[in-house]
Order: sequence, then C-alpha cells, then structure tokens
Amino acid sequence: MAAWTWRFETADGTEVQPAVQPEEFTTQGDAESWIGEYWQQLKEGGADQVRLFEDATEIYGPMSLHAEGAEGAEGAESAEASEASEA
Repeated sequence: MAAWTWRFETADGTEVQPAVQPEEFTTQGDAESWIGEYWQQLKEGGADQVRLFEDATEIYGPMSLHAEGAEGAEGAESAEASEASEA
C-alpha cells in the first residue's frame, strides 16, 4: 500500500521539522485534509512550503503555506466590484 507523506521546507527549499508531527497517510485525500487543518500551525512553526509524496514520488510542490496570493486576489475582486457598482 502506498504511503502519502509531506515534506516541510523553508522558502529556499531547506527541509525543516514540522511544528505538528504528521502521520503516514493511506490516501492523498487524507494527507490533503490534514494539511488543510494544520497549515497555519506549520507555518507559525517555521515551514514556508510543503511537498506531497506518494512513497518516493513527488506528486506536487512546493506549495506555499502563505495565503498572500489568495488574499490579493480577493482584494482585487472586491475593488473591481466596487468600481462596477460606482459606474
């Protein structure tokens, strides 16, 4: 059976120990649910990004634990909505 694991890194790709110790997950969905629950604690503990592995194969990453891009997009949408309502 495949094991799904996370690798925790600083912004420059250096591996760091996570603030919350994960388990080995049996599905990708379980691994992603876990990161969704603990990402903020992991970020506060010094991890900037993560990579997801199925056994030794990297599935994706690096994925930032900082939500700056999402916040910026929401702000842009709000500004566009305000401009449209003023027109």
